[in-house]
Amino acid sequence: MFSKQVGHNGRLAAQACKRFTRPTQSRSYSTGATAAAGGAFKRAAGMLLAGVGASTAGGFGTWYTMHSNGMGFHSDEESLRRFVANHEEAKMVEETINKHPLVAELRANPELTESRPHMKMPGSYRSRSLTGGALIGEGKMPVPPYAWMAPKGKQLVSIAYVGDDLCGHPGIVHGGFLATMLDEGLGRCSFGALPHNIAVTANLNVDYRKPTPAGSFLVLRAETYKVEGRKAWVRGHIELLAEPGEKPTIVAEAQALFISPKYAAMMPKIG
Repeated sequence: MFSKQVGHNGRLAAQACKRFTRPTQSRSYSTGATAAAGGAFKRAAGMLLAGVGASTAGGFGTWYTMHSNGMGFHSDEESLRRFVANHEEAKMVEETINKHPLVAELRANPELTESRPHMKMPGSYRSRSLTGGALIGEGKMPVPPYAWMAPKGKQLVSIAYVGDDLCGHPGIVHGGFLATMLDEGLGRCSFGALPHNIAVTANLNVDYRKPTPAGSFLVLRAETYKVEGRKAWVRGHIELLAEPGEKPTIVAEAQALFISPKYAAMMPKIG
């Protein structure tokens, strides 16, 4: 939104510059005419600077308003306390995840930080989020996913449960849902490796390996393997949550390129 406003103001100023500085057919080169043209150019340049300044101020003003109205984002620690399971499916999922040996292993790793990324969002923001709002609920993802992240985007592990209402074929989870989770999970993994902890997707390639049964616990694993300036390359996969001693079944793999926008400093930190 902020970049669009800057671009709009810039185009208006550029058009003004072009109008005021366009060569004319007049052969008069008086000092008064030259001064008028110079003044017009200065006014156009001033419009450009004012537009950029107003847009930047508007961005920070919006962010300040969000905080002053209690819409600030929550910490990792706070996110773990904000969800309360209020129906049987959610209670079952919460209990299963928290008792699983993999979760105990992840929580015992001092290099990993645990959070529930969607619960870091303020409610008004989360309600407009695809993965934090529309896809959360009974029959879909009854509980917000858990995530464990290593510093500097080195790796991410996330655990979620998918119900019966996110299918393509009956009983089979829709491939678009898996692609969405890979896009978000790999992107979140890249945050720590990029300026301002913000990234947008430039490219995502998904390979589907096996059908994903509805009613499954899913583990997403990702790692950032290359960083160049504002660009980060990440690979990962989704597997079915396995019991100790079992080999996990990989259902989809992905590689992606993420870029930190030039205006990232003005964007809310969503993860």
